[in-house]
Amino acid sequence: MKLKKCKECNSLINVINECNCNNNSIKCCDQDMVDLVPNSTDASFEKHIPEINISDNYIEVKVNHVMEDEHYIEFISYVGDDFEFIKYFKPGEEATIKLPYKKGSKVYSYCNKHGLWMKEVE
Repeated sequence: MKLKKCKECNSLINVINECNCNNNSIKCCDQDMVDLVPNSTDASFEKHIPEINISDNYIEVKVNHVMEDEHYIEFISYVGDDFEFIKYFKPGEEATIKLPYKKGSKVYSYCNKHGLWMKEVE
């Protein structure tokens, strides 16, 4: 997963294949969008890192985070070599999903205030 964010308006884009050309970056609000690096924000890990519980051939993912109007988990993304699944959330909803188990895949959560977080499925 490769996300870019505009520092001005907070728009997000998910980059499928990034251009490697010189001086060719993705722009928004007349400035280069920045790469989001998982687990790099100075914030509470336990409130942002996805919790993963494996049961049978499924994983249950939950993010123990407030879901207030101004501060919430916007989405959880489940990414493997050949798939990506994204579930979007609104304030007041519980940030949880149940998906097929795939060892080595990664689960990302995105907090609208504290950025991108990731945990690998073991």
